[in-house]
Formats: sequence, C-alpha cells, structure tokens
Amino acid sequence: MVPGTAPRPAAPMPAQPKKPPHMLVLGTGFVGRYVSERLLAQGWRVSGTCTSAGKKMELELLGMTASVFDATTSNLANLHALQDATHLLISIPPIPGVCMVIVVVHGLTRMNPKSESSKLRYAAEQGWLDLVDELDLSAFILRLGGIYGPGRSALDTIAKRNSSSGRQKLRESKQYTARIHVADIYQAILASMSIKSTRKIYNVVDDDPASRSEVFAFAQSLIGKRYPDLAADSAGSNSQNRIMTAEKRVSNGRLKQELGIRLVHPSYRSGLQSILDSWLAESIISREVSDV
Repeated sequence: MVPGTAPRPAAPMPAQPKKPPHMLVLGTGFVGRYVSERLLAQGWRVSGTCTSAGKKMELELLGMTASVFDATTSNLANLHALQDATHLLISIPPIPGVCMVIVVVHGLTRMNPKSESSKLRYAAEQGWLDLVDELDLSAFILRLGGIYGPGRSALDTIAKRNSSSGRQKLRESKQYTARIHVADIYQAILASMSIKSTRKIYNVVDDDPASRSEVFAFAQSLIGKRYPDLAADSAGSNSQNRIMTAEKRVSNGRLKQELGIRLVHPSYRSGLQSILDSWLAESIISREVSDV
C-alpha cells in the first residue's frame, strides 16, 4: 500500500431483488379468479387449484401456476406451491366427510348452526383456526353473502334466459338475502392482509338485503331501458311452489369499523348498474375494434 493513502473500500454487494408475495388460492372459482387476476396485475406471484385440466389451462393463460386438486382424493402435501406461499386464500366449500377446513374465533358467542351446510362450514372454521393456532399464523374468516359480479348476476341470468336452478328456487321464498359484489370481497381480502389477525370473523355483505324477486325486478327494469329485446320473455323469479327457508340478516358493522371498508357497491342497485354499464362499454369497444 502506498504511504499516506487509505485502503479502497470494498465494492458493496448488489442488492438481492425482493421476491414478490405469493398467494396460493385453494379453490380458484369465481371469487378466487377475480382476486388472482388483480393480484397478478399488482406483481404478485399467484398459484391456484382447480378441478379439471380445462380450468387449469385457463388459469395458466392468466399467468398463474395451477394445479388440479380434488378435495376428496388429493393430498395438500403434494401442492408444491404451499411450500413458499406467503398468503393463503381458501375458498373450497366444505364437503361432508372431508377435512378441508377453515377456522373459529376465540371468545365468540356459542354458535348453533341448524342446516347441514351451516354445520359443515362451522366445523371447517373451527378446524382452520385450530391449525392456525398451532402454527402461530394470522388468519381471517370472511363470511360472504350471496356473491354476484360481472358474468354472475341477475342481469346475466335474464340475458342468457336461464331458468332458476334448484338452489335459486330455494332462495325465492326469502324476504331478505344478504349479497355482496365481488369487488367488495376483493377489497375485504386486501384489507385483511394489512393487519395482524385478532382472530375475528367478518360478515362480508352489503347494506341492502333484499328478496330475489326484488333484485330481479330491478334487473328487468335496467335491461328493459337499454336492451328491451333481452328483457322480454326472460327468466325471473317464480312465485309458485316456493319452499320456505331460513331468513338471514347479518351486520357488516365490524367489516366497516375494524377493516375500514367503504363498500364500492353498498346496494345491489349500484352493483347491477355497474355491470350493465360494463356491457355498454364492452359493446362500444367491440364496435371500435371492428371498425379498425
């Protein structure tokens, strides 16, 4: 070393690129796909499970890593994405006799579900909470109202002239049905990822529970103004042979107060209007493209 000169500091090591968060969606259905598409657009890595090779190909075309998974026969240990996932979204419905579970919150008032489906969901919640307790992880349970959104709404049923399914007919006798637009489910999921879990359950529903017949009447009026041919002779609610089912009115107060959610669509009215507006926008874009 030359006298009077200081040693040259070593070159700093190049910073390692930060890995993007990795969401694993168990059950990439309507909600799972909606969430996945938006997380991918934000730079997330997203993996998901589905039930067929055809759906697997669809998810891969979106940019996801997809796996065919059957909750009745597949083993979670074989899901490689589970090894390095930073977040897990579970939307596989509980199946009788199958331990694919989701969680319960300590300190809640005692639950007493009546229907078989409610009992299954409650058992699933308890199972996931027990597992998360053991692993010291943060977890949230989001209890969703009737899910609707683009491609899945009263407007779509009318436009496609579909008849009511058996499950829909069971709901026709209800005076009140809680609903939620998929956009608000997405923002609830995002909000839950920003805070440490206090092991609470959130009802993800809008402010305006209403009967199915009321929702279809409003959808008919919207379509009738813009697409009168679609509104004519379309499928709506059938008031005959209705089967009485349990009424469900739930509060979304905790969702708003603790997660800070401001609903994009507090009522089915704004939700359906936005879907109809998207139809108009898509038709304008299609016409512009065809004219090029």
